[in-house]
Amino acid sequence: MKAVVQRVARASVAVDEQIVGEIAGGLLVLLGAAQGDTPAQAELLAAKIAKLRVFTDDAGKMNRSVLDISGSVLVVSQFTLCADVRKGNRPAFTGAAAPDIAQDLVDYFCSCLQQQGVANVQTGEFGAHMHVDLLNDGPVTIIMDTNEWEKKSC
Repeated sequence: MKAVVQRVARASVAVDEQIVGEIAGGLLVLLGAAQGDTPAQAELLAAKIAKLRVFTDDAGKMNRSVLDISGSVLVVSQFTLCADVRKGNRPAFTGAAAPDIAQDLVDYFCSCLQQQGVANVQTGEFGAHMHVDLLNDGPVTIIMDTNEWEKKSC
C-alpha cells in the first residue's frame, strides 16, 4: 500500500459540493492500494501512521504522534498513487488493485487506525470524483510504501 501523509491544520473532502469528511488538526492520508496488497500491509501502515511522530512537542521538535495530540485522520482513497509513468506520458493504472479489493483494503485500513486508538477517522467516498481542501501545517509530507519496507537486500 502507498500513502502520502500530510500534517494538516484542517482538511476536508467533498463530493458534488457536499462535504463528506472533515477534520481539524491531524493527518490527511492519500491512500493507494496496489495489486497484491494485503490486510497485513494495511495493519502495518495504519500502526506506522498512528504512531508517526510529526507533531511538535513543547521544545519544538517533531516528537508527538496523532495519538499524542488526540488528532484526527482524514483518509482519501487515491488509485492514482499506483500510476506507472515509466513509459510515455500517459500514466498507466494497471498496478492498482481492483476496485472491490481496494475498497475493502481502504475500509480495513481505516478500522485499523481506529483500533490503534485514533478516535476520529474520516473518509472520502471511494470511487467518487472528490475535491480535497487542506491547510498544510509545516508543510510536513511523508511518502510511505509498504512494498518498499518488505524488500530484502542481498
